[in-house]
This record gives sequence, structure tokens and C-alpha cells, in this order.
Amino acid sequence: MSDIFLTQKGYEQLKAELDDLKGPRRRAISRQIAKARSMGDLTENAEYDAAKEAQVHLERRIVDLEDNLARARIIENEDIPADKVYVGATVRLKDLDTDEECVYTLVSPPEADFDENKISIESPIGKGLMGHAADDEVVLEVPAGTLRYKILKITRT
Repeated sequence: MSDIFLTQKGYEQLKAELDDLKGPRRRAISRQIAKARSMGDLTENAEYDAAKEAQVHLERRIVDLEDNLARARIIENEDIPADKVYVGATVRLKDLDTDEECVYTLVSPPEADFDENKISIESPIGKGLMGHAADDEVVLEVPAGTLRYKILKITRT
């Protein structure tokens, strides 16, 4: 398996989520299962089935988080060039078709959050920007069509 590059903040967020899932959330689901069991016949017990399903999803997420954290490398500790777009870079772009500007921070998939303009390096836009420098013009193929951007500025936090 490959390394996962995370910011320190991203690592801490994933760790906090894992702690919550392994502690309070796991206990809450155990209580739900116990309560549903106390209702009698489990063969037709919708509450029991729902609680067991929630437990499966919770345990799957715990395994995923533990795997991601075990493979994590903190970006701030890495020697990543600041003059090109790589994981951890914040990129100011100009859409060459609309003249609008946008800003994205490229992160690993576990940290991606489109509402915060954090896009995965594995997304079509992230992949297309990787390795490019300021003033480069890039053409990106995305599911919605073709995007044309000029990279205005690259910064690292």
C-alpha cells in the first residue's frame, strides 16, 4: 500500500474521528443493540437489524481510518517543491473560458472537502494540476466536460 500524505491538521482530524468512533459512538451502538435484543424475537426485529447495520458501517470506517493513519506521512515534514503543484499546495486559478478565479488546496483523498475547496490529488482536477507551475495553462478533462485554467499562484501552508 502507498503512503497517504496529510497535513498535520488533517491527521489530527482523522485521529479525533477515530477516537470518537472507537469510544462514544461504539458504546452508543452497543447500547442500541442491547436495547433491541431486549425486545425479544430477533428474527423480525427492525431495530436490531438497523443497529447491527450501523455497527458494520462503524467498524468498517474504523478499519479505514486506522489504515489511513498507519500509512500517513505529514506533508509539513516532507521536502516537497514549492514552485509546482503537489499535495499540500494551494493554487489560485483563472478559468480561461469565464475569466473567473478560484482557489483550491490539493490534499490526499481522506482530507478532501469540496465545501472547503480542498480537492483530492486523485480527482480529475487534482490529477490534471499536479506537477504544473505558475503561469502554466492546463486543459483538464472532467466528467462535466473540458476545463481550461491558467495557474496564477502556488502557495504552501
